[in-house]
Amino acid sequence: MFKEWLRIAILFSPLLAVTAQDIDANITAQNRKPTSIADQISNASERAAFLALFLPTPPEQRLEQAQSFLTRFPQSSFLFQAYEVAARASFDLHDYNSGLNYAGKSLALLPENPLLLVSTADVEARQQRKEAAISHAQDAIEYLDRLSALSTVAPESWQDLKAKLKATAHFAEGRALLEEALELPKGERRTALLRNCLASLEEAQRLNSSDSEITYLLGLAQLSAEELLPAAASFLSTYKSKDTLAAKAFENFETIYKMLKLDGRESFESFVRRAEQQPRASSRSPSPPAAATEDRMVQRLADYAGSASCRGCHSRIYNNWSQTGMAKMLRPYSAQNVIGDFQSNNDFYLGDDARYVNGKVEVTRGQNRVPFAHMAIRDGRHYFDILQSDGKWHTYPVDYTIGSKFQQAYATKLPNGEIHVFPIQYNKLTKQWINYWKIIDAPGGERADLRSWEKLDGAAGYQAVCAVCHTSQLRNVEGRGFDMQNVEFREPGIDCEMCHGPSAQHVAEMIANQHFPKQPLDPPVNFHDVTNLDSVRICAQCHMQSALRTPGSAGELNFSRSGPFFITNLSIPFGEFSRIGFYKDGRFRQTTFIVEALERSQCFRKGQVSCVTCHDPHGPGASSNPTSLKFRDQPDLMCTGCHSQFENSARLAAHTHHRAASEASRCVSCHMPRIMDAVLFRARTHQIDDIPNAEMTEQFGQLDSPNACLLCHADKSSRWLKQELAAWKPTPRR
Repeated sequence: MFKEWLRIAILFSPLLAVTAQDIDANITAQNRKPTSIADQISNASERAAFLALFLPTPPEQRLEQAQSFLTRFPQSSFLFQAYEVAARASFDLHDYNSGLNYAGKSLALLPENPLLLVSTADVEARQQRKEAAISHAQDAIEYLDRLSALSTVAPESWQDLKAKLKATAHFAEGRALLEEALELPKGERRTALLRNCLASLEEAQRLNSSDSEITYLLGLAQLSAEELLPAAASFLSTYKSKDTLAAKAFENFETIYKMLKLDGRESFESFVRRAEQQPRASSRSPSPPAAATEDRMVQRLADYAGSASCRGCHSRIYNNWSQTGMAKMLRPYSAQNVIGDFQSNNDFYLGDDARYVNGKVEVTRGQNRVPFAHMAIRDGRHYFDILQSDGKWHTYPVDYTIGSKFQQAYATKLPNGEIHVFPIQYNKLTKQWINYWKIIDAPGGERADLRSWEKLDGAAGYQAVCAVCHTSQLRNVEGRGFDMQNVEFREPGIDCEMCHGPSAQHVAEMIANQHFPKQPLDPPVNFHDVTNLDSVRICAQCHMQSALRTPGSAGELNFSRSGPFFITNLSIPFGEFSRIGFYKDGRFRQTTFIVEALERSQCFRKGQVSCVTCHDPHGPGASSNPTSLKFRDQPDLMCTGCHSQFENSARLAAHTHHRAASEASRCVSCHMPRIMDAVLFRARTHQIDDIPNAEMTEQFGQLDSPNACLLCHADKSSRWLKQELAAWKPTPRR
């Protein structure tokens, strides 16, 4: 069933989760350090059973071990790996139905698993599950383009492995499309399917030209499309490979010779030579057109005008933006910007424990607590006093404030220019000082240990950890990446040009009353003109936790000087992150994954939704509308722009099974419940779920698979929920 190289590649898949990356951290190639994710499993029996899944054993034994794990630990955070092992073992044993069932359960928990998607699509195509094969193959190709190399694969090996994986995905897609086409009579639909099939198979051959099975199937597709000479060339190439398809390929080659009725006009040997000279098919996938203004854009990308230059023409927008959390993300110290309590509740103790559970902060006073920090105001200036390991109190001034809406951190600037963030932050909602990193980081994280702060290393360094998302036009003037030295930023906070691009040339044009044609992504970007993909990519500069950040050639760290002004970062495979960032049902728990959550939604994938569909980054009333919602008071308008049928009250009530005017009939109540952890409060998920999944909640419980229905009906059980939803039509699905 599988090619040998694919069997080898499969061995990497269980290793998708061998590292545990911290949440709310800037991840680069330099600080992407592997640590055993199995250490997150506190139960010794579960940990041993989990590790046993990846031992090199026969498929029968691997399947038995996976089934045992699934039976013994049905609420594990690592079921997606166990299901994957069971799927692959079943495929090896030629039990394809069971394998696809296990694969489906794994992908429900971790959809972004291209290695499993490739194998699944390949099996589905061979089992003539055409629609599923096409869908999974396309998903695999998308994720292979979006995700970085697995941390367990050498960089020099990844590109070859990635090419072969993509080739197999295109092969599976092409096979399914060919079968669909051959079921139809001749006509436009069949012709279109064959065209798409040929494009997929030609791309597969380009990526893996040595695979004779791809070449043979391409020949069949070319023959079906009546491209006889290219088909003959493909069959001849397959015949020369001398593998198991050689005999069939030669028969098809002879058939084409007879179909062309060349007897007497061209000898068979001459036809062979002509087929050998036939050029290899090139991919039919269209190349994106070059931007008409590319040279002009590259020339001006280095020219940033600064946010103040926007005020003259866009005063209302500028004034609104200046009051937003984006503008206030980082500010040089000013006493009026401090929201923390530096006067009364202003001491912090080692030994106290703070936990964030089910949307609430729980602080437990330690029995052997000792002072660690005292926050004070002296002569109108704010300071942190910290008791360090030498037994002495050290005083540091507050030189910067970070954040302004829900929580605020503070930083001090050292004589060498490094900016370091104090290890405790002030939560405005709970009015408490907290060790925020200890709450959100995986157990054992360096920055969560308050006593390590005095090292003043990269773990608490603003330039290395925070600045890439909290400042604008960040760069290392020596081109050395995120090394804390020689790092500078053009503006604190998120300025106009982080989103709209470098606009000095635009300002000059407006002053001179000159107007030039521009492409949608030419600065300054008008978000109404760009695709939802590009729009979200611009927001993803800051709002994508999984981004693997790579410095630019001139030291740029969060912008680009050529091509698009924004950097499109690859994502670290989600299985490498600490499971604290996910619910056990696979949904994202932390808002740092807000873009990744949106990208899972059908609204984004099919409905062209982007961040600015619902949010206005410079709308009015930032203090009363801190999340910048366009439709804060009428949230259904976010959805009825596409789903206009639910503007009708009767249809809405029939859809929601609640009164149309009730909170339960608001679209966001069911499809975007408040289950994502922000800065110690619950925000709405952006995965935009389908009907609330009762089965997941019944398996994992409300805490680990929160269900929108039970957020309101808190006195009810998951069994009640399952019975209620069973009466709804259509049948509940994920």
